[in-house]
Order: sequence, then C-alpha cells, then structure tokens
Amino acid sequence: FDRLRYVELKHGRISMLAFLGQITTRAGIHLPGSIDASGHSFDSFPNGHAAILGDNAIPIEGICQIGIFIGYLELFVMKDSANGAAPGEFPGDFRNGFLDFGWDKYSDETKLKKRAVELNNGRAAMMGILGLMVHEQLGSNMPIIGQL
Repeated sequence: FDRLRYVELKHGRISMLAFLGQITTRAGIHLPGSIDASGHSFDSFPNGHAAILGDNAIPIEGICQIGIFIGYLELFVMKDSANGAAPGEFPGDFRNGFLDFGWDKYSDETKLKKRAVELNNGRAAMMGILGLMVHEQLGSNMPIIGQL
C-alpha cells in the first residue's frame, strides 16, 4: 500500500505543477529571457501539446535535457522509503533529512489533515490536467481558458 500511495502522491504533485503550468502559459505569462544560446525567448514556443509535437516545437535537444534532468531528480534527489531511501515519516516524504520548512512543528492531527488535503488536491489536479489535455486535442472552446 505504501508504494501505491507514494506513486499517487507523486503523480498528484506532478499534475498540480502541470495544471498550473498549463494555465499560466495560456494566460501569457512566460519566463523572461532566452531559452537557448541562439536567442529564442520562452514565449516564442507554443503552449501545451504543440510545444512538444507542433510545427514550432522545442528542439529535440531541449526535450532530452528535460528528460535527463527529470531522471537525475528521480535517481538522486526525490528519494522515498518506498524507493529504497531511509524511511521517512510517511510515503511521499521527500525531506531526506534536511528539508523541513517547519513540518515538525505541527501536531499529528494537523499533519494528517495537511497530507489529506495534498492527496485530494493531487487527485483533482490529475483530473484537471487530463481534462485540459483532452480538450486541447479536441480543439474545443473552454470557458475562461478559451480556444486551446
């Protein structure tokens, strides 16, 4: 069960980042500066699925760099007890003994409540990003976000 909960938390966290990234870039907010040495800006690439497989997609070298960075995080940074690291306080505990941010100051009841909130928000984000991806592929017009 711990491994399944760990995977659910991890997917939820990734989905929360993906959903916020999708909404933020669709709103026209991009990082300043250049994305590469040839001077392409972050907003010169399309949003969503088109950034990977579209006509003006990110070059394959950039996609490979992202993949290598994610692999590095998976193997060396984001370790969990279900993944062979020293046992944490709970599945999905990535503090690894040095990141705390005041977690130890909370009562057990507050910790349990915050973990439940994160789990539910992750589940909602998984459904949200799935819905955005489906609507983007269907080409539908969505409220607030508009045409994808």
